[in-house]
Amino acid sequence: MSASAFLREFARNWKTVGAIAPSSPALAEKMMVASGAAHARHILELGPGTGAFTEAIARVMPDNADYLGLELNEAFVHRLHAQFPGMRFECCCAQKFDLKQPAFREGFDAIISGLPWTAFPEELQKAILGNVLPHLAPGGRFVTFAYYGFHKLPAGQHFRDLLGTLLPNVTTTEVVWANLPPAFVYVGSNEPLTSEDIESDD
Repeated sequence: MSASAFLREFARNWKTVGAIAPSSPALAEKMMVASGAAHARHILELGPGTGAFTEAIARVMPDNADYLGLELNEAFVHRLHAQFPGMRFECCCAQKFDLKQPAFREGFDAIISGLPWTAFPEELQKAILGNVLPHLAPGGRFVTFAYYGFHKLPAGQHFRDLLGTLLPNVTTTEVVWANLPPAFVYVGSNEPLTSEDIESDD
């Protein structure tokens, strides 16, 4: 999607789009490394949006990996289906989608989120995370990004605190300056993480 098309969609649906520009390739790459998507068997993406992270996922995920993308914006879903015909997308609320289906019983090795968390009320944040995080496979990783500087505002601090209460291990990557605005990645897991885990895809 072009930048102008993204801005038009942002103007119509700013509460669900949550950004003024698509995420950069540099941020997408940082998300892939931090999530371990290149080695994941089951991948869940929250809020694929324009497909910036989806394109990176499609490039790195193993051939036999399963992918599910949950996107609330119907216009984006139509474009995603056309752009990535071999991947599964559902137009729905992430907090309501039934992840207890047999197809997802092994859990997700990588949960990759492009959702605008700080634009959501705390109740919605809890509802979404409460639905998806129990389905993180042992040793799996949950990743999402935050805009540098904005994370120090009350909404950003509250979201970080919420992550810390729901996942035993939460850390951050280095800042990606080649993004508008600059951003970094939160990485959460149910097992201990090291800097090598989140900064190297070896």
